[in-house]
Amino acid sequence: MAATMGAMSLALAPAYHGPPELTVARALTEWTLDPWTLGFVLLLGGLYLSGARQVRRSGTPWPPGRTVAFCGLGLGFCVIATMSWVGVYQPVLFYARSVQTILLLLVVPLFLALGRPLTLVIASLPGLGPRIEAAIRSQTAKVLTFPAITTLVLVIVPFAVYFSPWYAAGFHSVAVRELTHLALMAPGFVFFWTLLRVDPVPKAYPYLVSLWVTGVEVVGDAVLGLAVIADQSLIAGAYYHALARPWGPSLATDQVLGGGTLWILGDIVGLPFLAAQLIQMIREDEADAVVIDAELDAQDAARSAQAAGAPADGAGEAAGGTPGDKPWWESDSRFAGRFQPVDDEQQRQP
Repeated sequence: MAATMGAMSLALAPAYHGPPELTVARALTEWTLDPWTLGFVLLLGGLYLSGARQVRRSGTPWPPGRTVAFCGLGLGFCVIATMSWVGVYQPVLFYARSVQTILLLLVVPLFLALGRPLTLVIASLPGLGPRIEAAIRSQTAKVLTFPAITTLVLVIVPFAVYFSPWYAAGFHSVAVRELTHLALMAPGFVFFWTLLRVDPVPKAYPYLVSLWVTGVEVVGDAVLGLAVIADQSLIAGAYYHALARPWGPSLATDQVLGGGTLWILGDIVGLPFLAAQLIQMIREDEADAVVIDAELDAQDAARSAQAAGAPADGAGEAAGGTPGDKPWWESDSRFAGRFQPVDDEQQRQP
Protein backbone atom coordinates (compact mmCIF):
# COMPACT_ATOMS: atom_id res chain seq x y z
CA MET A 1 0.00 0.00 0.00
CA ALA A 2 2.83 2.40 0.93
CA ALA A 3 4.66 1.54 -2.25
CA THR A 4 1.50 2.24 -4.24
CA MET A 5 1.01 5.63 -2.57
CA GLY A 6 4.68 6.52 -3.20
CA ALA A 7 4.34 5.65 -6.86
CA MET A 8 1.17 7.74 -7.11
CA SER A 9 2.81 10.79 -5.46
CA LEU A 10 5.83 10.43 -7.74
CA ALA A 11 3.52 10.31 -10.74
CA LEU A 12 1.70 13.43 -9.55
CA ALA A 13 4.96 15.35 -8.94
CA PRO A 14 5.74 17.98 -11.57
CA ALA A 15 8.16 16.83 -14.25
CA TYR A 16 11.50 18.59 -14.54
CA HIS A 17 12.37 19.75 -18.06
CA GLY A 18 15.57 21.69 -17.43
CA PRO A 19 19.23 20.89 -18.09
CA PRO A 20 20.96 17.99 -16.31
CA GLU A 21 22.89 18.39 -13.06
CA LEU A 22 25.70 20.93 -13.32
CA THR A 23 29.17 19.42 -13.17
CA VAL A 24 32.63 20.72 -14.00
CA ALA A 25 32.55 18.92 -17.33
CA ARG A 26 29.16 20.34 -18.23
CA ALA A 27 30.27 23.83 -17.18
CA LEU A 28 32.89 23.59 -19.93
CA THR A 29 30.75 21.97 -22.61
CA GLU A 30 27.15 23.13 -22.14
CA TRP A 31 26.16 25.94 -24.53
CA THR A 32 22.90 27.40 -25.72
CA LEU A 33 21.94 29.77 -28.53
CA ASP A 34 20.49 33.19 -27.79
CA PRO A 35 19.71 34.54 -31.29
CA TRP A 36 18.99 38.08 -30.13
CA THR A 37 22.21 38.39 -28.14
CA LEU A 38 24.18 36.78 -30.95
CA GLY A 39 22.80 39.30 -33.41
CA PHE A 40 23.61 42.13 -30.98
CA VAL A 41 27.21 40.90 -30.57
CA LEU A 42 27.76 40.42 -34.30
CA LEU A 43 26.32 43.85 -35.08
CA LEU A 44 28.42 45.71 -32.51
CA GLY A 45 31.55 43.74 -33.35
CA GLY A 46 31.11 44.29 -37.08
CA LEU A 47 30.56 48.03 -36.67
CA TYR A 48 33.58 48.34 -34.37
CA LEU A 49 35.91 46.43 -36.72
CA SER A 50 34.64 48.41 -39.70
CA GLY A 51 35.27 51.70 -37.90
CA ALA A 52 38.75 50.64 -36.81
CA ARG A 53 39.60 49.65 -40.40
CA GLN A 54 38.37 53.00 -41.70
CA VAL A 55 40.42 54.92 -39.13
CA ARG A 56 43.59 53.01 -40.06
CA ARG A 57 42.99 53.68 -43.74
CA SER A 58 42.85 57.41 -43.00
CA GLY A 59 46.37 57.16 -41.57
CA THR A 60 45.45 57.30 -37.88
CA PRO A 61 46.71 54.33 -35.84
CA TRP A 62 44.16 52.39 -33.82
CA PRO A 63 45.86 50.28 -31.11
CA PRO A 64 44.97 46.56 -31.25
CA GLY A 65 44.50 46.57 -27.48
CA ARG A 66 41.35 48.64 -27.83
CA THR A 67 39.91 46.16 -30.32
CA VAL A 68 40.77 43.26 -28.02
CA ALA A 69 39.11 45.03 -25.07
CA PHE A 70 35.89 45.77 -26.96
CA CYS A 71 35.44 42.76 -29.24
CA GLY A 72 37.46 40.08 -27.47
CA LEU A 73 36.69 40.77 -23.81
CA GLY A 74 33.58 42.98 -23.77
CA LEU A 75 31.55 41.11 -26.39
CA GLY A 76 33.22 37.83 -25.44
CA PHE A 77 31.98 38.06 -21.86
CA CYS A 78 28.56 38.99 -23.22
CA VAL A 79 28.52 35.65 -25.07
CA ILE A 80 29.70 33.83 -21.94
CA ALA A 81 27.01 35.48 -19.80
CA THR A 82 24.17 34.50 -22.11
CA MET A 83 25.20 31.40 -24.07
CA SER A 84 27.75 29.43 -22.01
CA TRP A 85 26.88 27.33 -18.95
CA VAL A 86 25.80 30.59 -17.30
CA GLY A 87 23.09 31.07 -19.91
CA VAL A 88 22.12 27.40 -19.82
CA TYR A 89 21.72 27.17 -16.04
CA GLN A 90 20.54 30.69 -15.14
CA PRO A 91 16.85 29.64 -15.47
CA VAL A 92 17.27 26.81 -12.94
CA LEU A 93 20.02 27.94 -10.53
CA PHE A 94 19.73 31.21 -8.61
CA TYR A 95 23.49 31.57 -8.27
CA ALA A 96 23.98 31.11 -12.01
CA ARG A 97 21.57 34.01 -12.55
CA SER A 98 23.68 36.03 -10.10
CA VAL A 99 26.85 35.30 -12.07
CA GLN A 100 25.08 36.48 -15.22
CA THR A 101 23.96 39.68 -13.47
CA ILE A 102 27.51 40.63 -12.44
CA LEU A 103 28.91 39.84 -15.88
CA LEU A 104 26.32 41.98 -17.67
CA LEU A 105 26.27 44.78 -15.10
CA LEU A 106 30.00 45.23 -14.50
CA VAL A 107 32.34 43.03 -16.54
CA VAL A 108 30.93 43.52 -20.06
CA PRO A 109 30.48 47.33 -19.73
CA LEU A 110 33.98 47.75 -18.26
CA PHE A 111 35.71 46.23 -21.27
CA LEU A 112 33.34 47.88 -23.75
CA ALA A 113 34.26 51.26 -22.26
CA LEU A 114 37.99 50.42 -22.38
CA GLY A 115 37.60 49.86 -26.13
CA ARG A 116 36.93 53.63 -26.54
CA PRO A 117 33.92 53.22 -28.85
CA LEU A 118 32.95 56.92 -28.80
CA THR A 119 36.42 57.98 -29.90
CA LEU A 120 36.20 55.44 -32.71
CA VAL A 121 32.80 56.72 -33.86
CA ILE A 122 34.02 60.33 -33.87
CA ALA A 123 37.19 59.41 -35.78
CA SER A 124 35.46 57.18 -38.33
CA LEU A 125 32.56 59.59 -38.99
CA PRO A 126 34.22 63.00 -39.47
CA GLY A 127 30.99 64.50 -40.76
CA LEU A 128 29.11 63.65 -37.56
CA GLY A 129 32.05 63.91 -35.19
CA PRO A 130 31.54 67.56 -34.16
CA ARG A 131 27.82 66.96 -33.54
CA ILE A 132 28.55 63.91 -31.41
CA GLU A 133 31.11 65.83 -29.36
CA ALA A 134 28.67 68.72 -28.92
CA ALA A 135 25.99 66.29 -27.70
CA ILE A 136 28.44 64.69 -25.27
CA ARG A 137 29.41 68.06 -23.80
CA SER A 138 25.85 69.41 -23.63
CA GLN A 139 24.30 70.48 -20.33
CA THR A 140 21.80 67.63 -20.52
CA ALA A 141 24.59 65.07 -20.79
CA LYS A 142 26.41 66.68 -17.86
CA VAL A 143 23.31 66.37 -15.67
CA LEU A 144 22.52 62.79 -16.68
CA THR A 145 26.12 61.66 -16.14
CA PHE A 146 26.61 63.35 -12.77
CA PRO A 147 28.47 60.71 -10.67
CA ALA A 148 25.78 60.52 -7.99
CA ILE A 149 23.12 59.82 -10.63
CA THR A 150 25.08 57.18 -12.57
CA THR A 151 26.08 55.37 -9.38
CA LEU A 152 22.52 55.45 -8.03
CA VAL A 153 21.15 53.98 -11.26
CA LEU A 154 23.84 51.29 -11.28
CA VAL A 155 22.86 50.23 -7.76
CA ILE A 156 19.08 50.56 -8.11
CA VAL A 157 18.63 48.58 -11.35
CA PRO A 158 19.73 45.18 -9.92
CA PHE A 159 17.68 45.86 -6.78
CA ALA A 160 14.64 46.44 -9.00
CA VAL A 161 15.35 43.24 -10.91
CA TYR A 162 15.71 41.03 -7.84
CA PHE A 163 13.03 42.48 -5.58
CA SER A 164 10.15 42.87 -8.00
CA PRO A 165 8.19 40.65 -10.42
CA TRP A 166 10.77 41.68 -13.02
CA TYR A 167 13.03 38.78 -11.93
CA ALA A 168 10.54 36.00 -12.67
CA ALA A 169 9.15 37.74 -15.77
CA GLY A 170 12.50 37.23 -17.48
CA PHE A 171 11.97 33.46 -17.35
CA HIS A 172 8.60 33.63 -19.10
CA SER A 173 9.21 36.28 -21.77
CA VAL A 174 12.04 36.47 -24.29
CA ALA A 175 11.44 40.19 -24.73
CA VAL A 176 11.72 40.85 -20.98
CA ARG A 177 14.86 38.71 -20.82
CA GLU A 178 16.61 40.61 -23.60
CA LEU A 179 15.51 43.99 -22.26
CA THR A 180 16.88 42.96 -18.87
CA HIS A 181 20.26 42.30 -20.47
CA LEU A 182 20.24 45.79 -21.96
CA ALA A 183 18.95 47.35 -18.72
CA LEU A 184 21.95 45.89 -16.88
CA MET A 185 24.61 46.77 -19.46
CA ALA A 186 23.52 50.36 -20.20
CA PRO A 187 24.03 51.89 -16.73
CA GLY A 188 27.22 49.89 -16.33
CA PHE A 189 28.63 51.33 -19.55
CA VAL A 190 27.72 54.93 -18.60
CA PHE A 191 29.27 54.40 -15.16
CA PHE A 192 32.62 53.18 -16.51
CA TRP A 193 32.65 55.58 -19.47
CA THR A 194 32.35 58.69 -17.31
CA LEU A 195 34.81 57.55 -14.64
CA LEU A 196 37.55 56.00 -16.78
CA ARG A 197 37.60 59.05 -19.10
CA VAL A 198 39.30 57.22 -21.96
CA ASP A 199 36.58 58.57 -24.26
CA PRO A 200 35.28 62.16 -24.47
CA VAL A 201 33.06 62.78 -21.44
CA PRO A 202 30.55 65.53 -20.57
CA LYS A 203 32.69 66.60 -17.62
CA ALA A 204 36.01 65.27 -16.36
CA TYR A 205 35.73 64.85 -12.61
CA PRO A 206 38.88 64.45 -10.48
CA TYR A 207 40.06 60.91 -9.92
CA LEU A 208 39.46 61.37 -6.21
CA VAL A 209 35.75 61.57 -7.05
CA SER A 210 36.10 58.39 -9.09
CA LEU A 211 37.65 56.57 -6.14
CA TRP A 212 34.81 57.68 -3.84
CA VAL A 213 32.22 56.62 -6.39
CA THR A 214 33.93 53.25 -6.78
CA GLY A 215 33.71 52.78 -3.02
CA VAL A 216 29.98 53.54 -3.08
CA GLU A 217 29.48 51.02 -5.90
CA VAL A 218 31.35 48.34 -3.93
CA VAL A 219 29.14 49.03 -0.92
CA GLY A 220 26.08 48.82 -3.17
CA ASP A 221 27.11 45.34 -4.37
CA ALA A 222 27.59 44.24 -0.78
CA VAL A 223 24.19 45.59 0.29
CA LEU A 224 22.46 43.85 -2.63
CA GLY A 225 24.13 40.55 -1.83
CA LEU A 226 23.35 40.80 1.88
CA ALA A 227 19.73 41.74 1.14
CA VAL A 228 19.34 38.64 -1.03
CA ILE A 229 20.93 36.45 1.65
CA ALA A 230 18.77 37.93 4.42
CA ASP A 231 15.50 37.67 2.49
CA GLN A 232 13.44 35.06 4.35
CA SER A 233 11.07 34.55 1.44
CA LEU A 234 12.29 32.92 -1.74
CA ILE A 235 12.76 35.31 -4.66
CA ALA A 236 10.61 34.00 -7.51
CA GLY A 237 9.70 31.12 -5.20
CA ALA A 238 6.61 30.08 -7.18
CA TYR A 239 8.69 29.74 -10.34
CA TYR A 240 11.42 27.67 -8.69
CA HIS A 241 8.93 25.42 -6.88
CA ALA A 242 7.09 24.76 -10.15
CA LEU A 243 10.42 24.04 -11.85
CA ALA A 244 10.99 21.16 -9.37
CA ARG A 245 14.73 20.86 -9.95
CA PRO A 246 15.63 17.38 -8.59
CA TRP A 247 19.36 17.98 -8.15
CA GLY A 248 21.72 20.58 -6.71
CA PRO A 249 21.31 22.76 -3.61
CA SER A 250 17.98 23.45 -1.99
CA LEU A 251 16.13 26.59 -3.02
CA ALA A 252 17.07 28.42 0.18
CA THR A 253 20.75 27.43 -0.09
CA ASP A 254 20.77 28.35 -3.76
CA GLN A 255 19.53 31.85 -2.92
CA VAL A 256 22.20 32.27 -0.24
CA LEU A 257 24.86 31.20 -2.75
CA GLY A 258 23.45 33.70 -5.22
CA GLY A 259 23.58 36.52 -2.69
CA GLY A 260 27.18 35.68 -1.87
CA THR A 261 28.00 35.67 -5.58
CA LEU A 262 26.51 39.15 -6.02
CA TRP A 263 28.51 40.42 -3.08
CA ILE A 264 31.92 38.79 -3.56
CA LEU A 265 32.08 38.63 -7.35
CA GLY A 266 30.89 42.23 -7.59
CA ASP A 267 33.72 43.36 -5.31
CA ILE A 268 36.30 41.29 -7.21
CA VAL A 269 35.28 42.93 -10.48
CA GLY A 270 36.10 46.30 -8.91
CA LEU A 271 39.81 45.40 -8.82
CA PRO A 272 40.49 45.67 -12.59
CA PHE A 273 38.43 48.87 -12.60
CA LEU A 274 40.69 50.38 -9.95
CA ALA A 275 43.74 49.20 -11.90
CA ALA A 276 42.40 50.86 -15.06
CA GLN A 277 41.80 54.08 -13.11
CA LEU A 278 45.35 54.11 -11.74
CA ILE A 279 46.82 53.47 -15.19
CA GLN A 280 44.77 56.27 -16.72
CA MET A 281 45.77 58.60 -13.87
CA ILE A 282 49.47 57.88 -14.46
CA ARG A 283 49.08 58.46 -18.19
CA GLU A 284 47.37 61.81 -17.65
CA ASP A 285 50.09 62.89 -15.21
CA GLU A 286 52.74 61.98 -17.77
CA ALA A 287 50.89 63.90 -20.49
CA ASP A 288 50.61 66.95 -18.22
CA ALA A 289 54.33 66.74 -17.47
CA VAL A 290 55.13 66.72 -21.20
CA VAL A 291 52.96 69.82 -21.76
CA ILE A 292 54.57 71.67 -18.84
CA ASP A 293 58.08 70.76 -20.04
CA ALA A 294 57.25 72.03 -23.53
CA GLU A 295 55.95 75.32 -22.11
CA LEU A 296 59.07 75.77 -19.97
CA ASP A 297 61.34 75.01 -22.94
CA ALA A 298 59.47 77.59 -25.02
CA GLN A 299 59.84 80.20 -22.26
CA ASP A 300 63.57 79.46 -21.92
CA ALA A 301 64.02 79.77 -25.67
CA ALA A 302 62.18 83.10 -25.69
CA ARG A 303 64.31 84.48 -22.84
CA SER A 304 67.49 83.29 -24.54
CA ALA A 305 66.51 84.99 -27.78
CA GLN A 306 65.63 88.18 -25.88
CA ALA A 307 68.93 88.14 -24.01
CA ALA A 308 70.89 87.59 -27.22
CA GLY A 309 69.27 90.66 -28.85
CA ALA A 310 69.44 92.93 -25.77
CA PRO A 311 71.88 95.95 -25.70
CA ALA A 312 75.15 95.72 -23.75
CA ASP A 313 73.90 97.85 -20.83
CA GLY A 314 71.09 95.36 -20.30
CA ALA A 315 73.37 92.35 -20.12
CA GLY A 316 73.38 92.28 -16.33
CA GLU A 317 69.61 92.46 -16.19
CA ALA A 318 69.29 89.70 -18.75
CA ALA A 319 71.70 87.52 -16.82
CA GLY A 320 69.71 87.97 -13.66
CA GLY A 321 66.38 87.60 -15.40
CA THR A 322 64.01 90.20 -16.70
CA PRO A 323 61.88 92.02 -14.14
CA GLY A 324 58.72 90.41 -15.41
CA ASP A 325 60.03 86.85 -15.12
CA LYS A 326 58.09 84.62 -12.73
CA PRO A 327 58.54 81.01 -11.71
CA TRP A 328 56.49 78.73 -13.96
CA TRP A 329 54.19 77.61 -11.17
CA GLU A 330 53.03 81.19 -10.59
CA SER A 331 51.89 81.53 -14.20
CA ASP A 332 50.30 78.07 -14.42
CA SER A 333 46.58 78.34 -13.60
CA ARG A 334 46.62 74.96 -11.87
CA PHE A 335 49.17 76.03 -9.26
CA ALA A 336 49.08 79.84 -9.16
CA GLY A 337 46.69 79.93 -6.21
CA ARG A 338 48.88 77.68 -4.12
CA PHE A 339 51.99 79.84 -4.19
CA GLN A 340 50.94 83.39 -3.38
CA PRO A 341 53.76 85.71 -2.27
CA VAL A 342 53.69 86.81 1.37
CA ASP A 343 54.64 90.42 2.09
CA ASP A 344 56.99 91.44 4.90
CA GLU A 345 54.18 92.72 7.16
CA GLN A 346 52.37 89.36 6.96
CA GLN A 347 55.61 87.56 7.74
CA ARG A 348 56.12 89.65 10.91
CA GLN A 349 52.67 88.80 12.20
CA PRO A 350 52.59 85.86 14.64
